[in-house]
Amino acid sequence: MGRLKLTFTLIVSFFVVQLVVGLATHSLALLSDAGHMATDALGMGMAIAAITAADRAAHADHRTFGLYRLEILAALANAVLLFAVAGYVLVEAALRLNHPENVHSTPVLVVGIIGLGVNVVGFLMLRAGAEESLNVRGAYLEVLSDLLGSVGVIIAAVLLRVTSWHWVDPVIGAGIGLFILPRAFRLGADAVRVLVQAAPRELDVDDIDHALRDLDGVVDVHDLHVWTLTSEMHVLSAHLAVGDGVAIPGVLGAAQGVLKDRFGLAHATLQVEPCDGPGCDDLSW
Repeated sequence: MGRLKLTFTLIVSFFVVQLVVGLATHSLALLSDAGHMATDALGMGMAIAAITAADRAAHADHRTFGLYRLEILAALANAVLLFAVAGYVLVEAALRLNHPENVHSTPVLVVGIIGLGVNVVGFLMLRAGAEESLNVRGAYLEVLSDLLGSVGVIIAAVLLRVTSWHWVDPVIGAGIGLFILPRAFRLGADAVRVLVQAAPRELDVDDIDHALRDLDGVVDVHDLHVWTLTSEMHVLSAHLAVGDGVAIPGVLGAAQGVLKDRFGLAHATLQVEPCDGPGCDDLSW
């Protein structure tokens, strides 16, 4: 959390610099990178707010799962913003190819080099947490793409200074926009997958079902559900039907053990019931 806040401060500060210089020099490459950096800042701000709110509401009586989903909603909003920035940059690049603008290359080059340094610092600070949180991973991917965007800005400035090819700036600006799109799609897809409560990609539901059925005493498994609450927090619920005379505590302990040790599912809600008891066939969903 501390590294995310520090990166947020760096990104916001440098966004202001990029925006002012981009407007003054008419550089679409710099403005597109500034727009991307603005979504970085907004996304990180939402991530910080979501994580803080989730921590504070974790023990609220009427929120039995806390506010962990706020992190996922923030990630989805961030993906939408990335799509919007990419769309604007591509449209503006197409317009500028027909009507090129005179871009002042020297200040663009200086800001591009500084931006590269800022993004390298942010990249190094967020790399460790990118595997633990969807929001941190979103910020990490954005800083990574911003880093490459800064490289694009530097290339554009150098080429403009050496060749005076005015089309270079909108072309590289469009390249930055195209680079943003697949990352925005992946981040959005991951967030939507969590929101629709699909099973985590790394878990095979059939394998889990077979593992539970293979337990001694278990004759049937039904109402098996696996979903993700928030980043790296997977949840399972299931009904286990057992044969006559089977010790329920033993089955319950064995099931919890295999779910935790083999599949990493430490939070599992299991209902153990006799196989000849009332079932769930009459449920309407």
